[in-house]
Amino acid sequence: MQTPAPVEYERAASVDDAIALLERHGPEARLIAGGHSLLPMMKLRLARPDVLIDINDLAEELAYVRIDGDDLCIGAMTRHRELLESPVAGEHYRILHDAERVIADPVVRNRGTVGGSICQADPSEDLSAVFATLGARAVIRSSSGTRVVAMDDFHLGAYTTAVGPAEILLEVRVPIRTGCGSAYEKVERRAGDWAVVAVGALVCLDGDRITDAGVGLAAVGAEHFRSPAAEEILRGAEPSEATFDAAAVAASADCDPQSDQRGPADYKRHLAGELTRRALRRATARARGQEG
Repeated sequence: MQTPAPVEYERAASVDDAIALLERHGPEARLIAGGHSLLPMMKLRLARPDVLIDINDLAEELAYVRIDGDDLCIGAMTRHRELLESPVAGEHYRILHDAERVIADPVVRNRGTVGGSICQADPSEDLSAVFATLGARAVIRSSSGTRVVAMDDFHLGAYTTAVGPAEILLEVRVPIRTGCGSAYEKVERRAGDWAVVAVGALVCLDGDRITDAGVGLAAVGAEHFRSPAAEEILRGAEPSEATFDAAAVAASADCDPQSDQRGPADYKRHLAGELTRRALRRATARARGQEG
């Protein structure tokens, strides 16, 4: 079946209006912006919302990449292309540009949104792994107020997030750190495809010691898109090949990949380790100013 089930359509004029529409129509209403994840699922009848609430008119409120205090803030309606082209994002976290370059194709990047990607919570989603790597926080609003949720608490499982039925994601906030480098490595079957495996890395240095680190994993069944064991190995250690090897082994162990058309589980687990090494090397080089 390639035709969506019948659905009603509403168009929100503001964030408050979108929340009111969600409350009015109940849990079977879905927000839509770019639609590149939701519409294919509707065509396959894997998703059957009763009402679609179009939030494209909310771009003035929710499309931005800016600094607010000690955070890099990315609005939920920011298009992938806008994040890719943002000098502010690239200045602080090169991983954001790394990932955006390998997300789908220009057509998808022109329309798809940051908020739509992470709220879809596909296990292979690139930005979910990136924001897990960076220790980001999600800002969620309902009619009763605003709450801030850490990425570990945001991702509840495959296609499930902490955003409730009558809530909307406003933005993602990434803490700005000094002396850090970040990188994203991805293996895909063809350009723009979902990842076979992808790994993000954050390395913060003080001299010859790693003061903080993040390791994110996509498409390999890692809980909350992270490898806490690898991060623990990195913190306080020297940024050496031996350290990266140990972190790679830990990242592989934190995976639970499934054999499918993209490859057997053992191959994916091996890739997770190898890509962890590569991402850590690039992130460290960037933290040292050795990669432009």
